Amino acid sequence: MKKATITGVRQAELVEVPDPQPKDDWVVVKVHAAPLCTEYKAFVNGWVSPHMGHEAAGEVIAVAQPGCVQVGDRVVVMPQTPCGTCALCRAGYYIHCEHCVNFAEFHGTPEGSGTVAQMLLKLDWLLPKIPDGVSYEHASLACCGLGPSFGAMQWMNTSAFDTILITGLGPVGLGAIVNASYRGGRIIAVESVPWRVQRAYKMGVEHVLDPRDEATLPRIMELTGGVGVDCALDCSGVVAAERLCIDATRRLGQVTFIGECNDPLEIRVSNDGIRKGLTIRGSWHYNLADFPAIMQIIERSPLIPLLISHVMPMSEIQAAMELCATHETAKVILKPWE
Repeated sequence: MKKATITGVRQAELVEVPDPQPKDDWVVVKVHAAPLCTEYKAFVNGWVSPHMGHEAAGEVIAVAQPGCVQVGDRVVVMPQTPCGTCALCRAGYYIHCEHCVNFAEFHGTPEGSGTVAQMLLKLDWLLPKIPDGVSYEHASLACCGLGPSFGAMQWMNTSAFDTILITGLGPVGLGAIVNASYRGGRIIAVESVPWRVQRAYKMGVEHVLDPRDEATLPRIMELTGGVGVDCALDCSGVVAAERLCIDATRRLGQVTFIGECNDPLEIRVSNDGIRKGLTIRGSWHYNLADFPAIMQIIERSPLIPLLISHVMPMSEIQAAMELCATHETAKVILKPWE
């Protein structure tokens, strides 16, 4: 089969590798839609990446034993290699599993672990089925396109009664707009890239503020009657945006971080926590039991087409990586067999 790899600074190409083989409850999925996520960071920095991707949608084509899926099933490929038996996995929070399977050790090869490929291997219980009538491209948004913000809004119980601040409008942030809009929330967004700003306006966001403007926080307070937003969601992974979320949220409000960040953030226990009474959390994905709900959004939200800006053949991986590096995209989806 063919798979995409990053081989150097701004260098991506396809290579041929052996087809994966099913084993125990690991099945072979023929990938029909492979969304790109943060792989462009490795592309720009020259971090060699022989096994790209962690999200996909496709068709089961080989199984080793009877299980949760069968040949011909259309499925979404969930991320990670969780054990499936610990308390977190059994409760649906598999993304936080502390006993993940060593893929290469279990299969004797790392091939089949990446999703930007024509085929992959995945545990059968991590392959929820795609409803009839939903395309592979749209179904693939149930991972990083919609998943992180969906999980965060489940924790915050975001509803039509809330004003939500969304900072960072990359593909994940644009997915947050889809989720918040579906729940009826009033959205205030913060973004500096003009392409993303315009995309947010197309999605119906009324206020998109510039994080470089010193008046951004006062403007948020003005838009909320001096109280602050009910909940805030950072999708950027930028410390300044994280701090803005804390400062712009009302007393007893909620702040959730889903943008990856390893830089230090100052949280003042007394002022931010005790006196303001904020709930501050991190969220990675969503509970597996909520898959039907996220599929409902994919089936019903009129904003779903706007969350996909490009569908490209995997054979154009170099061009796709260069495109993602411009930050002028929503979700970019590759077609591995083209």
